[in-house]
Amino acid sequence: MRKSNKTFLSVAATVVIASAFTTSVEASSYKVQSGDTLWSISQKYNTTVQNLQSVNNISGSIIYPNQVIETGNGQNNGSNASSSNASTYKVKSGDSLWKIGKDHGVSVSNLKSWNNLSSDLIITGQTLKVSGSSNSTSASSSEKVSSNNTKVKSASVSSNGSAIVNEAKKHIGTAYVWGGASPSGFDCSGFIHYVSKQAGNSFGRTSAANLYNQSAKISSPQPGDLVFFQGTYKSGISHVGFYAGNNQFVHASSSGVQITSLNNSYWSSHFAGYGRM
Repeated sequence: MRKSNKTFLSVAATVVIASAFTTSVEASSYKVQSGDTLWSISQKYNTTVQNLQSVNNISGSIIYPNQVIETGNGQNNGSNASSSNASTYKVKSGDSLWKIGKDHGVSVSNLKSWNNLSSDLIITGQTLKVSGSSNSTSASSSEKVSSNNTKVKSASVSSNGSAIVNEAKKHIGTAYVWGGASPSGFDCSGFIHYVSKQAGNSFGRTSAANLYNQSAKISSPQPGDLVFFQGTYKSGISHVGFYAGNNQFVHASSSGVQITSLNNSYWSSHFAGYGRM
């Protein structure tokens, strides 16, 4: 009778341990669903796009339905939190000041100020300060900093937006090429990827629909913000361009890169909204 009880307890303990292990494994991975993006997955698992890319050896932002993504929960998530709170960051291939600022919750202007940078140019392997020199800011000072950061962020968006529009206009007349992402030919999302990278806002090549999912939705666009359209050649978000000001946008259409009015009867009927990366 005692031997039977010991056997039962041993089996029960094994089941509990196995169950705990399974839960841990399940919690550290995620099967991609239709419509998912690295950004939406990072928000769900309280991590960053950069961490997901690093853990899964993904160089861009393209993922596929049924793909199993390691989310970096547990130890990886902890190390990521530690990294986010670090005062310095080593630049990796594909990084930009905009991307680093977004990952660490600071503005491009602050990064340039803290690192004595006169331009947005950074190089792989460079170590950047990603936090201010003092951690003893008072509550009243924090309120002032918050207000100032809002102004700085607005100025940064305006300055960077002008750079984007200027770069976009350089390519007016370039032919449309399906899948193209270079001055020899662009499709709509390839145009966004190339121009943004040249202007210092580097992010992985992805579709118009994924850009829509990743962007912050806005109602009052500034030059350089994204303009989205739906139902142009397929259902859902299917086209994207840069807002150029004066109710116009620059985009790679089937006729090539051009500036078009948002009052155009075709495009106004397919307008879906504005977004900011």
